[in-house]
Amino acid sequence: MAGNPHPVHRIEDYALIGDEQTAALVGADGSVDWLCLPRFDSAACFARLLGDESNGHWRIAPAGADRCARRSYREDTLVLDTEWETPEGAVLVTDLMPQRHRAPDLVRIVQGVRGEVTVRSTLRLRFDYGSVVPWVRRADGHRVAVAGPDSAWLRSVPDVDTWGEDRSTVSEFTVREGERVAFVLTWHPSHEPRPPLVDPYSSLRHSVKDWRAWAAQCRYDGPHRDAVVRSLITLKALTYRPTGGIVAAPTTSLPEEPGGVRNWDYRFCWLRDSTLTLKALLAAGYQEEAEAWRNWLLRAVAGDPADLQIMYGLAGERRLPEFELPWLPGFGGATPVRVGNDAVNQLQLDVYGEVVDSLALARRSGLSAQPDVWAMQTVLLKFLRTAWRQPDEGLWEVRSGRRHFVHSKVMVWVAADRAVRALEEFPDLEGDLDGWRELRDEVHREVCEKGYDPARNTFTQSYGSRELDAALLLIPRVGFLPPDDPRVLGTIDAVRAELGQDGFVRRYTPDATAVDGLPGGEGTFLVCSFWLADALHMTGRTKEARALFERLMGLANDVGLLAEEYDPVGGRLLGNFPQAFSHIGLVNTALALFGDEGAG
Repeated sequence: MAGNPHPVHRIEDYALIGDEQTAALVGADGSVDWLCLPRFDSAACFARLLGDESNGHWRIAPAGADRCARRSYREDTLVLDTEWETPEGAVLVTDLMPQRHRAPDLVRIVQGVRGEVTVRSTLRLRFDYGSVVPWVRRADGHRVAVAGPDSAWLRSVPDVDTWGEDRSTVSEFTVREGERVAFVLTWHPSHEPRPPLVDPYSSLRHSVKDWRAWAAQCRYDGPHRDAVVRSLITLKALTYRPTGGIVAAPTTSLPEEPGGVRNWDYRFCWLRDSTLTLKALLAAGYQEEAEAWRNWLLRAVAGDPADLQIMYGLAGERRLPEFELPWLPGFGGATPVRVGNDAVNQLQLDVYGEVVDSLALARRSGLSAQPDVWAMQTVLLKFLRTAWRQPDEGLWEVRSGRRHFVHSKVMVWVAADRAVRALEEFPDLEGDLDGWRELRDEVHREVCEKGYDPARNTFTQSYGSRELDAALLLIPRVGFLPPDDPRVLGTIDAVRAELGQDGFVRRYTPDATAVDGLPGGEGTFLVCSFWLADALHMTGRTKEARALFERLMGLANDVGLLAEEYDPVGGRLLGNFPQAFSHIGLVNTALALFGDEGAG
């Protein structure tokens, strides 16, 4: 049965709630359109985000209303308040996912603000990414939905009447000023007994208190502190608490081009994010989270260095097979909808540098020592001694064949450099100091010879190519060359000129098919634009850097969230949402630009 057309047309119409094990997206129309249970990477029970109403959602809104008047997070929390205005009065809907004890709970509280408003709740559960209709029955004052391994219980406080309608569970009730009605949806494996009930109002109080206590730990107190804290809260929400892993985004297949095919599953943990994530967490004062991420990293990469992957599952799982869900028409018709990610099988040499750099940062920052960490790094360096000469798929996971990507080689240099520095600083460590120095020097010479175009005074995306790559902006940050080197200055100017669009930055040449083997294009990449601001600041153009940062702040949606990309022509966010890498970029750039003003 076909559902109604999707009334939410833009990615920025969504807000995030979560419990640090999974997350839900709530639309400006009051509908929860995406929720995977019990983990970020589980099958969705609400998949309207990538389809229509028949694929599952839960909408609570005044009867007949289309879109809320306004919404916001409660200060320094992940508790979402959505305000509705009607001719009869006003209501407030508060959404949250409390920190779970055993089972995940989704809490939705309706409160009368003014007048008398009739509110309608429509719950349409569809397990396995919107494909399985559950059997719904009454039990112990609940509505219980069961299908295969999944079971979900719905109750309200106080109890309101519910009935079945069009294979959904519907309630309609009236609230007056000061009155409250709360709904709790609880998931658990269908073979287990119902988990203990949570009190929705107590959960709300504890959630507000806990989030604010966590946010208060932030050491930054400079300009744009609200945006920095919102980004840190988002990063915390994307953390899988049991293991410390951080997902790139809680969604799959939100398109990088409207109606396009660049639709990928980002509900996994990428090693490429490791150094920048650690830097953001440590600089902002979140030692515990940084240590949990470092420990996840160590567990994930343990093993033969030749088998190092670019990404892993939430607990370090290695197999992430990619397949398509043909019954979902995609966000705005963008197909295919994909689950899993075949890029897991690619060779990306830069991840070795990112791992070694992360562990060096952890050591310098005083994170607790772990046994065998140095031994692991020496094995990684031994592998790189010969493997660095191979072409790879590069940072951007191209599917058009391997190349000698300059960024990959630079990060091999980073691995050798950090290992050499460790031996120089800690003479008690054992390692091949002369061999690693030789590797560092050899990589440096080759990159400067084969990855640099002297006629244009810029480094290039790969050896012998004319294409540019926004990742080249990281050359001064990682220390490959000093910021005032003419080759660095030329590269920054070339990237701005050739990859810039309306002041923001694309990842690589707009003729993307020639680079990555995929049809169509994409928007400007937000983290790359933050990298440009960093590079401008490092090279003394701080005024330009701050102006760019201010513009990037303006791209966040009404609740402060950023996606992966931005379309300057259409004025809309693109890609999976919210994107950890974008928010990490925001935090690190703010700390770089205003750190002296905001040191706490």
